[in-house]
Amino acid sequence: MRDINVSLSALRLFADVARAGSFAATARLRGLDPSIISRQIAGLEDGLGFRLFDRTTRRLNLTEAGRLYLERARLAVEELETARQEASDVLAAPRGLLRVTASVALGERWLMPRLPGFRTAYPDLHLDLRLTDAVLDIAAEGIDLAIRLAPRPDGAFMSTRLMDTRYRVVASPNYLRNAPALAQPDDLRDHDCLRLALPGYRDCWRFRRDGAVREIAVDGSLVVSSALALRRATLDGLGPSLMGEFLIADDLLSGRLVDALPDWDASAADFDTAAWILYPSRDYVPGKLRVFIDHLKASV
Repeated sequence: MRDINVSLSALRLFADVARAGSFAATARLRGLDPSIISRQIAGLEDGLGFRLFDRTTRRLNLTEAGRLYLERARLAVEELETARQEASDVLAAPRGLLRVTASVALGERWLMPRLPGFRTAYPDLHLDLRLTDAVLDIAAEGIDLAIRLAPRPDGAFMSTRLMDTRYRVVASPNYLRNAPALAQPDDLRDHDCLRLALPGYRDCWRFRRDGAVREIAVDGSLVVSSALALRRATLDGLGPSLMGEFLIADDLLSGRLVDALPDWDASAADFDTAAWILYPSRDYVPGKLRVFIDHLKASV
């Protein structure tokens, strides 16, 4: 009869490999060589006395026994991890690794300036910050927290509204001095508008005042795929653009950019948009995640 002694780390590894579907993907998440992951899973299978995965050249597939074992193992991992986190939070300051993702523009212009204060307050917390305009799979990538711009959150995750996101039509003072008048949304038809390469942003901007909504077709000779590049082009006086306040708040305060239509709400699609904090649903929110969420919300 086999002496089965399965550690929590082995169960975590098994769950990670099952979720990622390969040793290589799990190794990338953990910063290890795939051969190490393979040997550890083989050792777990040897101790259990049955195979957890059917191996192919492209992907690992759970065996029937592996699938049944995973269902129970996940419950055990979640319970033990919750117990460990609760005890750790009581006994010590937040520490460990926190994986966070956000878009490149939101990360650089809004999130990064708020990190020095957080790092000073929690020096034992390490941040793995993944700035990308791709929508990462939070579960598969092991992400603890995502900041997403959307009218409403993804229902598959826990969410909290971080801040409303307002959009403004802005231009540089030098551009406005030399360009045709820009006092009403209709005036945009006389301008070489700078446009973001996203649906809505390219062709039609929406405006609202006193409950009335107007849609204005816009055109221009420059379309860019990066919100940061769009900001740079606007600062350089190449034309007016539609941008979120989180990108240009300090530019407006300093006068480097001017809100050309301050009496109008502006949008590319939906006026009710926000930045949302998303994180995996769980019975207990770890202390390291709680303090980061609290820090972000306090800095809005």
